[in-house]
Amino acid sequence: MNNSDKSKSYKWFVLALLTIVYTFNFIDRQILVILAEPIKAELNLSDTQLGLLTGLAFAAFYVTLGIPIARFADMNNRKNVVAASLAAWSLMTAISGSVNSFVQLFFARMGVGIGEAGGSPPAHSMISDYFPPKQRATALSIYSMGIYIGILIGFVIGGVIAKNYGWRIAFYAIGIPGVLFAALFYFIVKEPIKGQSDPGGIIKENPTLKEVIATLLNRRTFILLAFASGFHAFGNYGTGNFMPSFLMRIHNIDIATIGYVLGLTAGIGGAIGAFSGGYFSDRFRHRDVRWAIWIPMLAGMLYLIPHTVLLFTGNANLAMTTILFTGSLNAVFIGPAIAVTHSLVNARMRAFASAILFFILNLIGLGFGPLVVGYLSDLLTPTFGDFSLRWAFCFIYLTEIISITLYYLAGKNYINDLKKVEI
Repeated sequence: MNNSDKSKSYKWFVLALLTIVYTFNFIDRQILVILAEPIKAELNLSDTQLGLLTGLAFAAFYVTLGIPIARFADMNNRKNVVAASLAAWSLMTAISGSVNSFVQLFFARMGVGIGEAGGSPPAHSMISDYFPPKQRATALSIYSMGIYIGILIGFVIGGVIAKNYGWRIAFYAIGIPGVLFAALFYFIVKEPIKGQSDPGGIIKENPTLKEVIATLLNRRTFILLAFASGFHAFGNYGTGNFMPSFLMRIHNIDIATIGYVLGLTAGIGGAIGAFSGGYFSDRFRHRDVRWAIWIPMLAGMLYLIPHTVLLFTGNANLAMTTILFTGSLNAVFIGPAIAVTHSLVNARMRAFASAILFFILNLIGLGFGPLVVGYLSDLLTPTFGDFSLRWAFCFIYLTEIISITLYYLAGKNYINDLKKVEI
């Protein structure tokens, strides 16, 4: 094997390891979702409190600290940032198993959010240095499959462990392996040279923070794309974080079965959707680069069909099957969104640009999605009882229509914004 072959093999090896890191990211982030009902019962929580724990408690620090950490990563060793972040959030997940009150769990989830703030933006930047533009959306979508692999593992393992050993043991079983993998990642992954896969070559000078912010504000496509992704993510997290509760209350399904079902449907469906979004964006980019925006827009339009079936069917088997389609269509956007963002800035701005994208995406989606849905559910409970979540989920129609409109406007600006980029 010559050096070129080794280099090609190694970049895929690093991508696989980064995908595993992102898998841990979402196992630790989503484990609370499958454990929500037993935790709610033991700690006597409301749906609003569950929305805070699965959303804003995590997202507040995740989105805000992600920006300075990404700036640091753009100027320093990104691999070290990823390894340290993985160790931190995994440790806080394990600590979550020892809490005895809402406040303690709230602070533990804040700790997970602080740790995960340093995970994705540096990883996105590393991937864009290992892979050239023609492969970038696919590579970033493969990385994003970690979300759905994590959901699969978290739901299945979390549900089984919770049923047999209790929710506290589930936190320990998920958190400790992540700490060990962080050490492995630190010693075997190499930091890539910034800009090594770009047409213009390696960029040696770090732009000032003012220059980075000015560049992003000058890319109307980025602003529209970020908010489109945020309103789409509102539906992802707003329904996803309450889906176990929805299936338990509406269809009387037990927690272990829900773990298997959501793991297989949302996990596998999401992985297929995430990969497809990037693959088809790269496949069609030679025809028109705007396909990277049009594909998520079309997926959002199609999503409303299975979403309606899921909400209003009285058949439990149909509801669980439908999640395969909602999960797949929900996942299409992430790889193309990151690839488009990176296409609008140079190599030494990418971690920061990803952090701003994720700041907007997660503040709207993760921060407010579960909180608003939980609040609406509590508000509607006196009228609809256990069916309050069904009607709270109807709010997603509005946010998805906003998302589709913003994607359309982003596509109209993309070609002009690409002409502004200095590689």
